[in-house]
Amino acid sequence: MNKVNIAEKLSRFGDYWQPKIVGELNGQHVKLVKFQGDFVWHHHDHEDEMFLVIKGRFRMDFSDRSEWLEEGEFIIVPKGVEHRPCAAQEVCVMLFEPASTRNTGNVTEAKTVAELERI
Repeated sequence: MNKVNIAEKLSRFGDYWQPKIVGELNGQHVKLVKFQGDFVWHHHDHEDEMFLVIKGRFRMDFSDRSEWLEEGEFIIVPKGVEHRPCAAQEVCVMLFEPASTRNTGNVTEAKTVAELERI
């Protein structure tokens, strides 16, 4: 039962598309990640994901539309929905998702992270 300072945790890394675990509850991971550029199109067969913008802004692309997210806004991507986060400039995001969630979902490629770091 220790508090987590989000700014301090974000200051500890600079790599993009490499989620870091900062908390756990009820089989869920709370993760911090920095984005820049375009991610890979993917979906998750069994997990919903929540993306909360801490700093910056990004666009979430879906097959039929795009949604811009600003600081303090979040979006929940339901399981099975194809999506791709994109950020022209660095954005800091908190993810809330089941511990089993792989960052690239149904796709294996260079940005796939096999084992997440805890910070």
